[in-house]
Amino acid sequence: MKILYQGSPGAYSHLAALDAYPEAEIIPCKTFDECFSKAESDTRLKIIIPESNKTTGNIGIEYLIFKYRLNIYAEHFQKIEHNLLGLPGTKITDIKNVSSHAQGLSQCSNFIKINNLVENVCADTAGSAELVSKNKVLSDSAIASKLSAKIYKLDIVASNIENEKGNTTRFLIMGKAIQQPEFKKEKYITSFLFKLKSKPAALYQSLGGFAINGVNLTKLQSFPEKNSFTSYFFLCDLDGHIEDPKVQKSLEELGLHCEDFHVLGVFEADKLREKKK
Repeated sequence: MKILYQGSPGAYSHLAALDAYPEAEIIPCKTFDECFSKAESDTRLKIIIPESNKTTGNIGIEYLIFKYRLNIYAEHFQKIEHNLLGLPGTKITDIKNVSSHAQGLSQCSNFIKINNLVENVCADTAGSAELVSKNKVLSDSAIASKLSAKIYKLDIVASNIENEKGNTTRFLIMGKAIQQPEFKKEKYITSFLFKLKSKPAALYQSLGGFAINGVNLTKLQSFPEKNSFTSYFFLCDLDGHIEDPKVQKSLEELGLHCEDFHVLGVFEADKLREKKK
């Protein structure tokens, strides 16, 4: 099995791939779009993509979900422990600048403010660690994983510097091939996207079936259609399997109000999901 992730070796997506598929061949990509594009063209590939963070919210890859419409096979919750990395022998008093992905900087904003560090946004956390290692400037640092420190031979100047302990990112495992688990007694998530017909109160009317049938929506996110600020797609997760009669009835009701509807996947809920509430 081959798993693609976005970022440099040592990125949190790399860590998530190692945890979820320890026996797989794990391959880095420069961009999220590259991950999606390669998976779309080869059914043998899977990708692991960060979707949202418990502290800072959505990562911002929804437009690629809409564009490629890959199948979601699973979700994976990864604990995120941020560390301040510097050159060997560096002390916190030596550091003036800190680089990381925008999410990493945001999730460690308290530590950055207390230590009066100048922020620099990079494409990913591990890439910032790689730059610190290459540039060899004592006053420079990176916020990244312990794996990044090991790969790029950096010291961990300060550990667990995230604002919120228990910081967690939800990852989606996706691919081109269609796979769906059998409907049993497990807890399932059904993920789908839809675009409503243009009429007054369309969203209100479309969601009534879920209330009537007792189906819980755990995610409902709007995203503008390309080149439009008046037409929106919605990305949605619900508790349940698509073969459950009450889920089927709810989706049938929703379909009456839609111009476009697409099921992205049915998968078992991660066992850590209840602990993330």
